[in-house]
Amino acid sequence: MNGQLRAIAELDRVIHEPGRLMIVALLSGLEECDYRYLVHETEMNKGTLSSHLTRLEEAGYLQMEKTFRGKVPRTLLRLTASGRQAFEDYRAKLKESLR
Repeated sequence: MNGQLRAIAELDRVIHEPGRLMIVALLSGLEECDYRYLVHETEMNKGTLSSHLTRLEEAGYLQMEKTFRGKVPRTLLRLTASGRQAFEDYRAKLKESLR
């Protein structure tokens, strides 16, 4: 197998799915954001977004923190250190596969 094909085969499948890739790319430029911001930016419905967030959290790439602002619930989201590293690795392998 040549290097380009190997790089494609080694892409992180958790991140590679387009919806999750969009989420990780958005979060990589932020320290944290709230759930409503992601709903607005990704234009995903809440069920789809929640499903992707759960998958990223299960992989250890995302941390969710449920808080309240007064009586209003708020969900804060941030990439973990391993999530940031996984995204950097994903980007490097993707660049390698496109050479």
